[in-house]
Amino acid sequence: MRTAAESRDHRAMRVEKIMTRDVLTVAPDTSLREVALLLSANHVSGLPVCAPDGSVLGIVSEADIVRREEGFSPNPGRVSSWLLRKIDGELDKIAARTAGEAMTAPALTARPGQQVSDVARLMTLHKINRLPVVSDGRLVGIVSRADLVRAFHRTDEELEREIRDEVLWDIFLLPPEAFRLTVDGGVVTIRGTVRMAADAESLTRCLRGVPGVLEVKSELVARESGSTRRMPLPLNR
Repeated sequence: MRTAAESRDHRAMRVEKIMTRDVLTVAPDTSLREVALLLSANHVSGLPVCAPDGSVLGIVSEADIVRREEGFSPNPGRVSSWLLRKIDGELDKIAARTAGEAMTAPALTARPGQQVSDVARLMTLHKINRLPVVSDGRLVGIVSRADLVRAFHRTDEELEREIRDEVLWDIFLLPPEAFRLTVDGGVVTIRGTVRMAADAESLTRCLRGVPGVLEVKSELVARESGSTRRMPLPLNR
């Protein structure tokens, strides 16, 4: 069995399970007019800007288009705004004609093996709607807020299958058949025996981190020093 620390590093759903792999991208020299058409036609709010080798240079979004369309005409009432934009480097973006000139760079990215919960926190913290997913310096997918929402909207059968196949077996190397597991309305009840109290706690935390799980009722039993004792773990998430 992995240690509790290793399990925490690998627990729950990973980005590669929910990301979109067929990603629409633009080149740095793509005109903003074409970018606008692509955004509108594909009903997306942003696109990765990629170099020929597939590396992500930045993100160009609806906000960048709006900033360009807003333009700039200095007047006494907007002097402070002009100064702030000059400091922030936004004047160049207002005059941008291509994706490379308007994009936000460097782009904040995710990794395929990163936890979905980590990505959700990043999106909330930085107030962004999507993250390019990068492996070995190359774009391999994109994950959006919509992907995160879909991850939570799954059936009890799908949740149970993920818990058995990916949590118990892949992460903790435990035989799924050794546990009594039920999922009802997103509420997980698990019964079984693990080696140590720390393993029971780690497994319960892991289950709580699975997108779509609303509550975990743990009746795990820990064997420590040759004895067996029940772990009275918290029932609510």
